Amino acid sequence: MAKRERLKGKGISEHPQPFSAAVKIGNMVFTSGISGDDTETHKVPDSAEEQCANALKNAKTIIETAGGTADGIAKVTVWLKDIAHRDALNKAWVAMFPDENNRPCRHTLTNPGLAQNRLIQIDFIGVV
Repeated sequence: MAKRERLKGKGISEHPQPFSAAVKIGNMVFTSGISGDDTETHKVPDSAEEQCANALKNAKTIIETAGGTADGIAKVTVWLKDIAHRDALNKAWVAMFPDENNRPCRHTLTNPGLAQNRLIQIDFIGVV
């Protein structure tokens, strides 16, 4: 049986709660919630555009830390504080996954209860 490996390092935000931000089991990668924080400054930008771009950048950092690439991201679940931010999400999504024939599955929901000034949170399942 494959052992669970905690993924950590530069660009991966740690949660204050008692769980891992991301794990790898065998060739699979699973994440907890990934927000649009700037992992260098630890600040949350004001704009939906920056937060969406950061959330996807943070996901890419995690899959690369696991030894893979963004092409290994299979399914993404997205929570937006307001569905009006879908255009900002789509812009960041197409920038990260430009090939319309090679994009992950995505499920987008609204969650007006996202903490503080966070406008987006995502999680993903990937393969390396």
